[in-house]
Amino acid sequence: MTEVQAARSADPRLMRRALGACAIGNATEWFDYSTYGFLAIILGSVFFPSEDPTISLLSSFAVFGVAFAIRPLGGLFFGPLGDKLGRQRILAFTIILMAAATFTVGLLPGYATIGIWAPILLVFLRLVQGFSAGGEYGGAATFMAEYAPDDRRGFWTSWLEFGSLTGYFMGAGLVTLLTVGLSDAAMSSWGWRVPFLLGGPLGVVGLYLRLKLEDTPNFKALEEAGEVEETPLRDTFTHAWRPMLLLGGIMIIGHIGNYVLLAYMVNYLQNTMNVGGTTALLITFIAIVFMLAVIWRVGTLS
Repeated sequence: MTEVQAARSADPRLMRRALGACAIGNATEWFDYSTYGFLAIILGSVFFPSEDPTISLLSSFAVFGVAFAIRPLGGLFFGPLGDKLGRQRILAFTIILMAAATFTVGLLPGYATIGIWAPILLVFLRLVQGFSAGGEYGGAATFMAEYAPDDRRGFWTSWLEFGSLTGYFMGAGLVTLLTVGLSDAAMSSWGWRVPFLLGGPLGVVGLYLRLKLEDTPNFKALEEAGEVEETPLRDTFTHAWRPMLLLGGIMIIGHIGNYVLLAYMVNYLQNTMNVGGTTALLITFIAIVFMLAVIWRVGTLS
């Protein structure tokens, strides 16, 4: 058995700590990332005011989509860095980057205050969020896969998605409470800022947990053996481009359905189906609860 193979026999307590820190960190990241989708209608009126609400909503969702466009670049940037410097450092950096961008969105003045600079700054911060998310998920998945036993990898890594869905759960729950408790005027004036401002301290909690982590036994063994690759990105594209294309296609299909259900559906129900805002959020909330109940079971089956 090589040093790297032996490294898989990690201390179970260390493995549980790693799982918890990754899942909780993922929850805070995706709370930050998803909040925009649940508030897209309000953000459209604040940052893209128009006599036609559909134009405001489409503009708002265009900015939402900007973050997805840059996510692959975040993965390409942070992935090789994680291979060289270790997963723990990258995971700590991505979570604080996401938290800082999210908190700043909560401080942004609207279009009525600073004009065109409001949507420009919002686009920039969404780009930062997307860049961070691109490095976060791939890094966390690699981190957990390296800690997990070979015969339990599906179960262990499923908790990352559980963490992501928990972030959506928290975001949908908070926005629902604010929608129920505040008037429409208060929600448009300042209520929409609350979830974004909470993203700051949540990120600090996630950062604290991740700073307590150690790098995976696999990565440590590679370092000690002098086997850390100098050009991991080039080597990956050279030797594994076929699996990358296949997995990329699978992820695209899955994520389209995922974000239609978790982000767009709330706005579709309100704007197209004339469902009340609170009811639309509750429907999404219930869907997330169902997904939380089955995700780790599917991971176990895999």
